[in-house]
Amino acid sequence: MNVAIFGAGNIARKMAYTITHVKGAHPYAVASRTEEKAKAFAVEFGFDHAYGSYERLLADPAVELVYVATPHSEHFANMVACLEHGKPVLCEKAFTVNSAQARNVLAMGREKGLLATEAMWTRYLPMRRVLDDVVASGVIGRISSLTANLGYSLRHVKRMTDPALAGGALLDLCVYPINFAFMVFGSEYASVDSSVVKLDTGVDAYENVTLTYADGKMAMLHANMLAATDRRGMIYGENGYIEVQNINNCEGVRVFDTEHRLVASYDPPPQINGFEYELAACMEAVENGDTETSQMPASQIIKVMELADALRAKWGIRFPIE
Repeated sequence: MNVAIFGAGNIARKMAYTITHVKGAHPYAVASRTEEKAKAFAVEFGFDHAYGSYERLLADPAVELVYVATPHSEHFANMVACLEHGKPVLCEKAFTVNSAQARNVLAMGREKGLLATEAMWTRYLPMRRVLDDVVASGVIGRISSLTANLGYSLRHVKRMTDPALAGGALLDLCVYPINFAFMVFGSEYASVDSSVVKLDTGVDAYENVTLTYADGKMAMLHANMLAATDRRGMIYGENGYIEVQNINNCEGVRVFDTEHRLVASYDPPPQINGFEYELAACMEAVENGDTETSQMPASQIIKVMELADALRAKWGIRFPIE
C-alpha cells in the first residue's frame, strides 16, 4: 500500500521508519512546507516522491493512505483536505483541537466511505490486550481505582507552549492517561474534577484530572510538560494491584498481591518501534473499506475530545483558531 506522510518532523520520522519495515507498506510520498525539507526526508527514508505542498501530494492518484504528522492546529484542515481528495487518513493525536472538529471529520469519512482515525498507538499495542485479559481475570479482585501519569520536560518545544498551535499538556500528553482510564474503566464516567497550572503563554503546563464513575470507581490522572514522570499506570483492587510500566509504550505488566509480592509478570513482544500495529490496522481497514478501526473507534475519539473540551472550558483555555 502506498503510504504518504504530511509533515517531516520527529513524529513523521518515526512513522517513516515504521513504513519501511512493515510488510505491505510502501514509503511512497512525503510533503512538507518546503520542497528541500521534503526531498531530504524522502532521500533519508527511501520515499519515491517529495512534495513542497500538501496539495501536490493529494493530487497524486497513487497515494492510498495519508499519515498526518502536523501540529494539532492543522489536523482538521489537513484531514478534510485528505478526505476531499478521496484519501483515507490516519492522524496523530490529538485528533483535532475540539470535539466539533472531530465530529465533522468523522462524519465526512463515513459519508465518503473513507478511513479517518486517530494514531493513538497505545490502543493498538499487543500489551493492551494483555492488560485487558489480566484485568478481566479478576486476579486482584474488585477494583476500586487507578492512577496514570505521563510527563516529559518539553518547555523548549514551541508546539507545546504556543496557543496558536493548540499547545499545552492536555492535547499532547494528558490524552494518554485519559485513554488509559477509558481502556480500563470505560468512557462513561459520572463526574470530572481537575486542577491546572498554566504557562505565561496561557496553555496548560500540568494538570490533575479525576474521573469518578457511577459504580464508585475513580481514575486519578496526571500530565506534565515541565517534568519527566514515571509514566506508570496503577490499577488497585481488594486482592492486590496491577502495575503498567510506561503507559505511553508498555514495557511490562506486573501483578502484586496485598503483601506487595510479585504474582505474575508479562513482557511485551519485540517491536519495530510500536507504530507498526496502528499502521497495520489502518492498512487492513482501508483494504476492507472500513471508516474506523476497532481499536480506536470513532465513538472513543469523540469521547476523549469531549472531555478535553470540558477541561479547557473549566480552565479558561481557548485557542486562537477556535
